[in-house]
Amino acid sequence: MKYILSLDQGTTSSRAVLLDEKGQIVATGQEEFPQLFPKPGWVEHDPEAIWSSQWNSIEKALEAADCGWDAVAAIGITNQRETVVAWDADSGEALGTAIVWQDRRTADFCATLRDAGKESWIQERTGLLLDPYFSAGKMKWIRENRPEAAALAEEGRLRFGTIDTWLVWKLSGGSCYVTDVSNASRTQLMDLRSCSWDAELRELFGVPESALPRIVDSSGELAMTAAEVTGGREIRIGGIAGDQQAALFGQLCFQPGMVKSTYGTGCFVLMNVGRGPAVSRNRLLSTVAWRIAGQVEYALEGSVFVGGSAVQWLRDQLGVIKSASEVEALASQVEDADGVVVVPAFTGLGAPYWDPHARGAIMGLTRGSSAAHIARAILDGIANQVGDVVEAMESDSGRELKELRADGGASANALLMQIQADVAGAEVSCPKILETTALGAGFLAGLAVGFWKSREELVALVEADRSYQPALGDEERRQRLAKWRKAVRRSLAWEE
Repeated sequence: MKYILSLDQGTTSSRAVLLDEKGQIVATGQEEFPQLFPKPGWVEHDPEAIWSSQWNSIEKALEAADCGWDAVAAIGITNQRETVVAWDADSGEALGTAIVWQDRRTADFCATLRDAGKESWIQERTGLLLDPYFSAGKMKWIRENRPEAAALAEEGRLRFGTIDTWLVWKLSGGSCYVTDVSNASRTQLMDLRSCSWDAELRELFGVPESALPRIVDSSGELAMTAAEVTGGREIRIGGIAGDQQAALFGQLCFQPGMVKSTYGTGCFVLMNVGRGPAVSRNRLLSTVAWRIAGQVEYALEGSVFVGGSAVQWLRDQLGVIKSASEVEALASQVEDADGVVVVPAFTGLGAPYWDPHARGAIMGLTRGSSAAHIARAILDGIANQVGDVVEAMESDSGRELKELRADGGASANALLMQIQADVAGAEVSCPKILETTALGAGFLAGLAVGFWKSREELVALVEADRSYQPALGDEERRQRLAKWRKAVRRSLAWEE
């Protein structure tokens, strides 16, 4: 029996998943690694701890399936995006810690560029807004603040990479230095249309060309493992994609206008917009979805900072539930929120508002308001934020949403999914296998080696589990959203 090995390297843990030819998960392995917070606003990882956790998860998955490397037909990689590792090309040793996507240390530099009028030019060139979230500012910081990085750059030995590049380097024994186009599009150094490193952007951020990997497709002959690493066999690395793009592929969103939303700590909403980028007028991000056989497909992306973490707040700070799974039963005790509105802006608001100074708010309370009403309003708030992003996507793309494909842990909440269908005015569907990120990377790798012959074959493999139809009339939906947006306006710029 042959399998596709999908590596899912996340922010807090690394996973390995073995997929069979029916697209079913036959074995998994997972290992967490430490989170480092050396200063307020700084978030770091040990690159060797990432590699170790990923390697251990692979061994666990192979052991669980009672197989060896000879059973692996190809490898797919998906990863936390924007996180940056620097290393020495000769020794392969990392130059200190990785700077994680959540890190905010480059905020002042981003503000300087914004004040200099660079944001619109950068957005037009890359599809991205000026924010510490992205990789280029992190690379600049490393070169300017780690003396060994500057010295290696002068010698042409400095290597920068997002986590996909670091894993490929390790798996190949240092012989392959590549990144796929979806990850490259998140660095703020790639021209969105040519899909190549941009010389003006490199100069702006002080990143030498020699310190950047070769950009490859998301599926194909991308790299090979070193035999001494993978059990005496060279194995094709056939699929690479950033985590949210991998989830879009795993959700089979192959046609323009198809949308997926991943419900985790936050919510990430992506719409396939086809073969040309849609530059947003509503402060969404334009990004590469994937490139296969040289053909690029693009996506619009909106990030909601607080999704499932709002339910965690109910549990940990208010103590009204003992586990996150209890929120559905509590919220179901009432027919609606009875006028209560929660804006869960605990860490500011993401797309389409992008207001880091916004703060959470509970409005519309009366003496009759109960914990159940607040729980219901929390679920409303999660769905309303996703609804705002979807509406912005419809405006930017000129496409009306017919279906929203949901995945992630919170998508198991049937009440939340029904509220989401009501807010979006569209069907919400959930697949039987919610591990869509790992599925997407595995599908990309499997297509590269003929494990599956076509996207149509993948569509036939994936089974739907549940779907939810909108039950609100248009007028009731408009009234509900008007109340929500009134509450959002009151929460914006709270600290300014």
